[in-house]
Amino acid sequence: MFHVDPDITKARTLDTSFYTDPSHFEASKEKLFASFWQYAGDVGMATANGSCHPFTLLPGFLDEPLLLARDGEGAVRCLSNVCTHRGNLLVEEPCHSQNLRCRYHGRMFGLDGSFRSMPEFNGVAGFPGPEDDLPKVALHTWGPMRFVRLAGDLDPNVSLGEMKRRLAWLPIDEFRHRPDRDATYEVKAHWALYCENYLEGFHIPFVHAGLNQVIDFGNYTTETYKLSNLQLGIAKEGEPCFDLPASSPDHGQRVAAYYYWVFPNLMFNFYPWGLSLNVVEPVSMDRTRVRFLSFLWKEDLFDTGAGSGLDVVEMEDEEVVEAVQKGVRSRFYRHGRYSPNREQGTHHFHTVLASLM
Repeated sequence: MFHVDPDITKARTLDTSFYTDPSHFEASKEKLFASFWQYAGDVGMATANGSCHPFTLLPGFLDEPLLLARDGEGAVRCLSNVCTHRGNLLVEEPCHSQNLRCRYHGRMFGLDGSFRSMPEFNGVAGFPGPEDDLPKVALHTWGPMRFVRLAGDLDPNVSLGEMKRRLAWLPIDEFRHRPDRDATYEVKAHWALYCENYLEGFHIPFVHAGLNQVIDFGNYTTETYKLSNLQLGIAKEGEPCFDLPASSPDHGQRVAAYYYWVFPNLMFNFYPWGLSLNVVEPVSMDRTRVRFLSFLWKEDLFDTGAGSGLDVVEMEDEEVVEAVQKGVRSRFYRHGRYSPNREQGTHHFHTVLASLM
């Protein structure tokens, strides 16, 4: 069921049970999401010493209560937002404090997560122990973005390293999150179907008429890495493109967009104006929330070239993905085949996913 031949010329797509069986959807929480890096928020969260910012990771799916806390020395940590006594949420709104005190029974922690005190616990054997500290969650910052990992020991550079190296010339620290430019979409389809559609440019001439006018489809390429891949969009003559420095590996090319996908659900779309980060959040087997987060670099270029009309492109993608959602439930369809020239990204996604499931 979960075998995808590494040879794309021989491979068949995932068995449709992956999209229709509730047990696979449930298993994917730990196997495909908890051990991989997830977007947690921008660096505007917990900016001052003593500030605490609660958030929920993948609401309705992993639904994990977490907390960003900056201590008096300026160190930022991600902690569990659940009291180690009886499981109460510690912080429910952004605040400033010198410590974390549970409002249920008064247990107190430092902003580094360490246990500090607990009333009425005199005589409790072996108390306090390491399990009374708040669990620390792996945290990684790149430019204006923060990422967390709930389990495992995956190095962030395994996921993000190829993108960082290729775009080392890009002043990512100058990018600023602009919530007023953000958008959230509800898609009536399985989250993986949405990712599969993103991972191939094969459909561009058939689905995206506007995008096809600015992208040189003949020179559209895909590069695959261990846990990520890149679709390189080349601009047609006269269309906006990056002014690439000599230090860029792509110097001399008219790059309109770098479309990076990071397993399992992050899409980094770099345009000459900045970054549209798309976070794909499963809700149910046939419902997905997609958040478009805008990080602006050159605001005067916003909504030009390949990075323009993103809402229109999204509507076009949703229409076809929702049709596929209906199709994978058919008794007559189980597998498809891949185009070796145009579906390398989708094949790569399926091979990684199948190996983990």
